[in-house]
Amino acid sequence: MTTALIVVDVQKDFCEGGSLAVAGGAAVAERISELLAADHPYDVVVATRDHHIDPGSHFSSDPDYVDSWPPHCVVGTDGVEFHDQLTFRDFAAIFDKGEYQAAYSGFEGKDAKGRTLEDFLTRAGVDHVDVVGIATDYCVAATARDAAADGFATTVRLDYTAAVAPDRIQQTYDSWERAGVEVSGSLPVPPAS
Repeated sequence: MTTALIVVDVQKDFCEGGSLAVAGGAAVAERISELLAADHPYDVVVATRDHHIDPGSHFSSDPDYVDSWPPHCVVGTDGVEFHDQLTFRDFAAIFDKGEYQAAYSGFEGKDAKGRTLEDFLTRAGVDHVDVVGIATDYCVAATARDAAADGFATTVRLDYTAAVAPDRIQQTYDSWERAGVEVSGSLPVPPAS
């Protein structure tokens, strides 16, 4: 079995101090770095990034936090960069998504060579993926569902994620169950603010 780790959107704007911060985001970046610091079990490690230029109605000055959001991860700003606590940077490829429209799943992105995540993983002989990152209930959720739909055995490692709405996470769990996504670990409790 060839296993890949997909590190989803561990960017400055999604961590404390960013324009669309998720509680516990910086801690998740640090835990992912610890996971990948030593002799990790992955054959391939890739990352995804929100990479917005003009995503239309995805950005709003009066966001509903469901379909529209404050500007975040804008190309050319510091917020689009990986968070400093994500010290691992030896990614086999980075898949940017959402330049001109909303995009939640890493499978909607392309790498610098124009390859999709599905194509990259398939060509690498990957048959199992673990998914980690930010946010559990949005981009991690969508990436995991798409991975399963594309035929990869898929596991979300909850210990390495942070959720926007931990109190409503059951909907996400239910969607994964329907999609055949496995779950390991437990969602971290965000630090008190």
